[in-house]
Amino acid sequence: MGKLIVNQEKLTPSIIEELVNICPFGAIEDKDGRIEVNAGCKVCKLCVNKGPTGVMEFIEEEVPKIDKSLWKGIAVYVDHVEGDIHPVTYELIGKAKELSAKINHPVYAVFLGHNIKDKAQEILHYGVDEVFIYDYEELKHFTIEPYTKAMEDFINKVMPSTLLVGATTVGRSLAPRVAARFRTGLTADCTILDMKENTDLVQIRPAFGGNIMAQILNPNNRPQLATVRYKVMNAPKRTAEPSGKLTAVEMNKSNLISNINVIKITKKVIEASISDAEIIVAAGRGIKSEKDLTMINELADLLGAQVAATRPLIEAGWIDAKKQIGLSGRTVKPKLIITCGISGAVQFAAGMNNSECIISINNDPKASIFNVAHYGIVGDIYEVVPQLIKSIKDGKAIA
Repeated sequence: MGKLIVNQEKLTPSIIEELVNICPFGAIEDKDGRIEVNAGCKVCKLCVNKGPTGVMEFIEEEVPKIDKSLWKGIAVYVDHVEGDIHPVTYELIGKAKELSAKINHPVYAVFLGHNIKDKAQEILHYGVDEVFIYDYEELKHFTIEPYTKAMEDFINKVMPSTLLVGATTVGRSLAPRVAARFRTGLTADCTILDMKENTDLVQIRPAFGGNIMAQILNPNNRPQLATVRYKVMNAPKRTAEPSGKLTAVEMNKSNLISNINVIKITKKVIEASISDAEIIVAAGRGIKSEKDLTMINELADLLGAQVAATRPLIEAGWIDAKKQIGLSGRTVKPKLIITCGISGAVQFAAGMNNSECIISINNDPKASIFNVAHYGIVGDIYEVVPQLIKSIKDGKAIA
């Protein structure tokens, strides 16, 4: 980090004019013969490198370094509802094991709730070294203050170098509050994680609408926090025998007092999510009208698949928003996905490119979707899809 310094005593009207003109962002302003740098500054340093010598200076700020050796372990927050563990937890354990092997750190899981010890036993079948259990009645329901306090207690006692959290509704609420408590960074919706030998977590996520992949490091703070969407990482195989140990953690119950009282919980009807679907038929902008979705639905019914869509169809109101695939929708990893009339924008591709088999139908041979598809069909979906439907009904093999 650093900051721009303006040596006001060196300014002249001509120098001020030159500096104002040199900034491409309009961040340098003439204020009655003085230079002010506004919030538009991108710290590109053009004013330093191209402007009059010595007028604008960039001063690097000394960042206090931490002793990274004091922080050890990769921890995974166990996301659950009444003890039923969300599958994203196992995916994060798989990634944590992979990262820990590079730096020889243990893998921890932290489980907050009430009457959860039996459920915690299941986590030991996935190769964690230790599960830390915070079993208190105050943690029976997710309320943000006590959960944050419990996580704060865990981090202070165990001092993990990295904490991974699922990008669920709970995880997206909890992770930023934990990061704020420790004045550390948090990278949301990571798609790739790696680990350096010095224990710095390499966090990679789409940025600028998915047009670039940003690589983010947090070298001067611990713990390092990242959230990861469901169906992005791979879960390890469950072992027959458990390994590791369970540790019941005690903390001051007065810290678990919440200003929120849970009066009643109404369970919503469980819906089939496209994130869990094994077969998906996805429709895109190539669908010309809402009634034309009939053939997409028919193909999906024949395959036992779920129907999904790209953002334009969601915004048109033709399909429920829960069926959207992409950076602003859901991430999916089915065994088979058939895309119909989808060009393959990076925002969509990022949400499905880990699928086991991708079959794409598009009339443009140069469509981006063919860069990620395993099998491509160049043709009009209004001709190809009905033919697929007919072939399935006739019991013929699709080639």
